Amino acid sequence: MDNEIITQCKKGDLEQFSKLYDKYIQQIYRFILYKTCNRETAEDLTSVTFMKALEGIQGFNADKASFKTWLYQIARNNVIDHFRSNRETVDLEDAWGVQSLTDVAKETEQKLQLKQIEKYMKELKPEQREIVLLRVWEGHSFAEIAAITGKTEAAAKMMFKRSMESLTDNLVPLMLLLLTFFHSD
Repeated sequence: MDNEIITQCKKGDLEQFSKLYDKYIQQIYRFILYKTCNRETAEDLTSVTFMKALEGIQGFNADKASFKTWLYQIARNNVIDHFRSNRETVDLEDAWGVQSLTDVAKETEQKLQLKQIEKYMKELKPEQREIVLLRVWEGHSFAEIAAITGKTEAAAKMMFKRSMESLTDNLVPLMLLLLTFFHSD
């Protein structure tokens, strides 16, 4: 279905891109939010990601990667660029802005869950965390993870396996937290 929409976009019907936007906006936003821990930054980088995808749609090649993988590559690169240009650190307590009183309970619960996830995930190197999140949170195949991260499929599998082995004692609580946090909407 994505390829049909992309074909229409390449023919000049850019309004069709809204279907891709609707399909992937939440996934990309959550991916960026986890990496930045800041709602405003995540919103901005998500917008930039989709703008770059729209601008580059003519160069998209479905033979090299799926649209979803290509979109994640753009998002990942935007996050990397953001941190390169803004070498500031954000305290996790300050990172989550409360938008309304009705969201306070949900956001408080998410903060606590994110703190627990962060505790477990700190045991891993950044690229290991990224692979674990892509695999567990988004359910990407190792081929997709390899395309997103620029690693070989075998390297992605090995890094995931070693990451899981290093988290053995905390694996069950971590997986439950990840599933709860990233799939609660």
